[in-house]
Amino acid sequence: MDKSWMHSDRRSKAYEFGVEAFLNFAVENLLTTTHIRCPCVKCVNLKLFGVGIIKDHVYFNGIDQSYKNWTFHGEPWEATTNASRNVEEDDGHSRYSFVSEEIDMDDNDFGDFGSDPYEFANVIGDGDQPVYPGCRKYTKLSALVKLYNLKAKHGMSDVCFTELLILQGDLLPEGNTIPTSMYEAKKTLCALGLSYEKMHACPNDCILYRKEYEDSTNCPTCGISRWKEGKDSILKEGVPAKVVWYFPPIPRFKRMFQSHETAKSLTWHATRKSIDGQMSHPADSPSWKLLDDKWPEFGNEPRNLRLALSSDGFNPHSSLSSRYSCWPVILVTYNLPPWLCMKRKFMMLTLLISGPKQPGNDIDVYLEPLIDDLKSLWVGIRGVYDAHNGEYFALRAALMWTINDFPAYGNLSGCVVKGYKACPICGDDTPSHRLKNGHKICYIGHRKCLPINHPYRRQRAAFNGKPEYGIPLEPLTGEEVLHMVENGDRVCWKKKSIFFDLEYWKYLPVRHALDVMHIEKNVCDSIIGTLLEIPGKNKDGIAARLDLLNMGVKTDLQPEYGGRRTRLPPGP
Repeated sequence: MDKSWMHSDRRSKAYEFGVEAFLNFAVENLLTTTHIRCPCVKCVNLKLFGVGIIKDHVYFNGIDQSYKNWTFHGEPWEATTNASRNVEEDDGHSRYSFVSEEIDMDDNDFGDFGSDPYEFANVIGDGDQPVYPGCRKYTKLSALVKLYNLKAKHGMSDVCFTELLILQGDLLPEGNTIPTSMYEAKKTLCALGLSYEKMHACPNDCILYRKEYEDSTNCPTCGISRWKEGKDSILKEGVPAKVVWYFPPIPRFKRMFQSHETAKSLTWHATRKSIDGQMSHPADSPSWKLLDDKWPEFGNEPRNLRLALSSDGFNPHSSLSSRYSCWPVILVTYNLPPWLCMKRKFMMLTLLISGPKQPGNDIDVYLEPLIDDLKSLWVGIRGVYDAHNGEYFALRAALMWTINDFPAYGNLSGCVVKGYKACPICGDDTPSHRLKNGHKICYIGHRKCLPINHPYRRQRAAFNGKPEYGIPLEPLTGEEVLHMVENGDRVCWKKKSIFFDLEYWKYLPVRHALDVMHIEKNVCDSIIGTLLEIPGKNKDGIAARLDLLNMGVKTDLQPEYGGRRTRLPPGP
């Protein structure tokens, strides 16, 4: 195909016809019009857009003239380099261990090189090329990774980083290979495969501007504009009001199997044996065994992945007074042995939902692209190369449960987590009582979970003045929950969770797990704060004593009113 138009004037007919031919070529080969890499000089094939936006970018910004082989858009790559040589050295360690040390990556994170060997050859060349003639300590790639790590660690702007690169180039001897701009550095590092999708979202959390809403400028649900409003109440067209970053997990799963050692570790669960019959790994759990028994074609392949999802909000700003809430969504792979699966480099960030307010029950809107990928993983991703066995196979994966604190559990599962029906097990039968003076709802029926002959069941004065004869209820199954939310029985349910779109989700015995750390910390803070009477953390106050009096419990602890002050008798 003629590519001379790439060097033509952007106002010429040759450039216009060339752009049209390029876009038609990309659509014909990629079979999509909405998720195509943009080759303009600003995006440099790092971002995905629809055809219309790419056309505007190529006209306004110009096309990257160094992009001579259109491998991202369907053009076959001709093997003119030695890119097929093995990345790993004879001792089994990656030659790019310096990258792992600097940005906490594993050997499997160095890009999906099989899809673009041309870029792989460039990375190999940069990894062998000294940063200046005669240098033995640093190569071009290792020096650039260390500098980029400093940029991320200290929050340098792109302009500051460009000036730093220029200064480094001046300080080093002539013939050095340090890039002279952020643009050149980004082109080198993009070959490592650290790509993401930046999606626009409705500020009211109604939709993501993807699929049928790709080119919309207003939310079809609430009608609010897609673009940010400036201080002068004028819309800044092209500047999104809210953004979510999506890091596709499928390419990273593929890269995990491209590392010999990691691919071997991913089948560790199939060779281990539980010697004491206790649950020491998720492989001993009922959920794992159900997947093996109900779908034997899934369980018989030890390389199929079992995943867990975790999410919570945090304040990225140093000011604790800020109410900004940013939500990451992280995947954990349970196939790995316990000493690896919770390591930082194997905890996979898939979504980053920007603030300033938390998504709440609308978090399902942001989980849509991840659920789509999980559906594809359940069907199977063909052509995944296993470096340990030296063969290609179809990779499948299943999400076993989510892990979060109690408020986030309500957002992800759709269960009510506050009010009179806040217990996810008891539901409509939740024993709740509103405190008149404390203005809070308390739950005092927990003794029914004790053994039937436990002495606490018969004690009255120590609890609510009544004995407890109830028995604990069985948790609802996924099929029962799905039936309730689909038939309008939503007393204890706010919505149908998006996780029910997964074929296997309703059959799992445990779908959501609570983070023990949050429970232990909150309960411990309350107990210690009350025992030591720590200001601000003490739960034993006048309101609590008056509520005990109203309930007819521990009446000897009622407040003693004096002339100038009220005395609280010390508790036992």
